[in-house]
Amino acid sequence: MTDLAIMASGLRKAYQDKVVLDGIDLDVRAGSVFSLLGPNGAGKTTTVNVLTTLAGADGGSVRVAGHDVATEAKAVRAAIGVTGQFAAVDELLTGQENLQLMVDLHRGPAGKRTVDELLERFELTESARKPASTYSGGMRRKLDLAMTLVGHPRIIFLDEPTTGLDPRSRRTMWSLIRELVADGVTIFLTTQYLEEADQLADRIAVLDQGRLVAQGTPDELKRRIPGTHVRLRFTTAAELDAAARVLAGSTRDDEGMVLRVPGDGGTKSLRTLLDRLDEYAIAAGELSVHTPDLDDVFLALTGHTTEVLAK
Repeated sequence: MTDLAIMASGLRKAYQDKVVLDGIDLDVRAGSVFSLLGPNGAGKTTTVNVLTTLAGADGGSVRVAGHDVATEAKAVRAAIGVTGQFAAVDELLTGQENLQLMVDLHRGPAGKRTVDELLERFELTESARKPASTYSGGMRRKLDLAMTLVGHPRIIFLDEPTTGLDPRSRRTMWSLIRELVADGVTIFLTTQYLEEADQLADRIAVLDQGRLVAQGTPDELKRRIPGTHVRLRFTTAAELDAAARVLAGSTRDDEGMVLRVPGDGGTKSLRTLLDRLDEYAIAAGELSVHTPDLDDVFLALTGHTTEVLAK
């Protein structure tokens, strides 16, 4: 496989007269986490369906794991794993039986050893002989991901893997995802939690109304949105007054003794600001740089609040 695990160019998909994907381009580097964000109806699920051979594209070209999804669908399926929004486990079977079923379907060698290793890796050994119906939401998601790994996929598509999980279970899933990436697995992630994308993704694409409106690292996307500023807190009103006079464009909060100075958050502009304060012998008690978060990015790019993701 090349350095790119997924390549899509001019991807188009329509259902009757409704265009769902309007010529999107995606490049996903091998061994990375790529997150696709977008409001409901943006085309995220359709994109995943096309990339995983569950739906055919109407136009454009797509290669996954080096294979054309249209002409080499079987090879694509052999290289990928897909974990949907809802855990696809058989609740009548135990955790061990669910994994053994997947091993049997893949006709993999050393089946019992594979099952035992996955149970241990996902901390499911103690509950291995209990029906999956007794598992918590977090345990089911871990079992679902473990079942996906039976086929040793090089690329895993995770569709909202932590929806409905408590914060502790969510962070456990994050750790498991990071471990997979450290082993060289590529993760294609859709999520309704922007914090999740911020924590995990190497690159993010924002999809809106079938078009990609932005791509980049989390930090690159945040820097595109106005609102970065330096926050200075002073210990006396005299220092606050003096700083407000010499720092053009700043806004003040007298109650909090805080001055906010617009900037790009870079070291050069920060050094200029500090030199300006030093020139007038003004000292701030605290200094911090604040940048927009992914919620701000999402709202600016799509015109929707992030609540739309969760509906």
